[in-house]
Amino acid sequence: MIFGLLVVAAAVSSVPCTKASVECTEWIIPAGQQSRMLIYRNFPLETRNDNVTRALVFVHGINRDGDNHFRTALAAAFLADGLNNTAIVAPRFASNSGAPGNQAGDCHDALAADEANWVCETLRPDTWRSGGGEINNDKVTSFDFMDEIIRRLARKQVFPNLRSIVVAGHSAGGQFVTRYEMSNRVHDSISIPISYVVSNASAYTYVDDMRPTSTALPKTVAAASPGFQPAASAAPPPPFVPYADARNCVGFDHWPYGLKDRVGYASRLTDDELKKQLVARPTTYLLGEADILPLGIFDTSCPAMAQGPTRLARGLAFNRYANELHGANHKVVVVPFCSHSARVPAVEERSMYLPMC
Repeated sequence: MIFGLLVVAAAVSSVPCTKASVECTEWIIPAGQQSRMLIYRNFPLETRNDNVTRALVFVHGINRDGDNHFRTALAAAFLADGLNNTAIVAPRFASNSGAPGNQAGDCHDALAADEANWVCETLRPDTWRSGGGEINNDKVTSFDFMDEIIRRLARKQVFPNLRSIVVAGHSAGGQFVTRYEMSNRVHDSISIPISYVVSNASAYTYVDDMRPTSTALPKTVAAASPGFQPAASAAPPPPFVPYADARNCVGFDHWPYGLKDRVGYASRLTDDELKKQLVARPTTYLLGEADILPLGIFDTSCPAMAQGPTRLARGLAFNRYANELHGANHKVVVVPFCSHSARVPAVEERSMYLPMC
């Protein structure tokens, strides 16, 4: 009888949960902490599952809609015939901190008891998307919660056959992932390879004062705003130069656009550690060919505009910057006809089909 119950339990654990509702959720609590964060997942993170061979953690955008991103990831896995062997996790970085009219919206999420609450405002350096600390408890950051998710996925007693983890994010989630990639301290502490996918982020973290010029962008891609025609130049500038307007563009090299005055998780590491990790870790920039309009919340601050005129331009330029100036081996994929959307799968990265329009 006991054997039969174990067989039934194993069968149940191998059936993916596919509803963006309470039955497909659980709470993440880092060790020694009281606050918790809600995640959507298709398989429980506490129940042994021998079928899972890969994992996708998909970080939402500025609307903090983990449920919708969970649905998108489920659709991607289903169409790739990977729903039964892929552990999907979509966290929710909830916020009840916003004031009406701010750029990020009202941010009046209903919080459960002890649910972590994050800074919502777009232009602050301590938001959830930059590894900022909880409101009223800055010792625990959004990146600490992601560390805990990764550690749970990597437990051999739960997922003994897991072979790879992809951490992906779209838009504000892309900002989260690019900064988490260069900051996190679990990448080399677990035995499972981790790769990162940064999709359509509004801004990146440069590790010095170099910024792209118009020649940083490939001539084969129209990455500027519609109708923009750059002035002809007899002597085109180098692709990257020391930022010329540093005196007037206050904060262009401050966190999270640069390394100065870091707060939160990233402040625990040195500049050299961040530079080394940025270069060493496998990263793909997944960009929409048509993401050249300020759809959604587009960062038009001076530090962001110093990185390029559009999301497409910024992603292309940062990939080249990391590779050519700092020796990374990052990849870039431009998806034809795609605008600023996280929906519908189209691209395969390391045997994991990822959400993209």
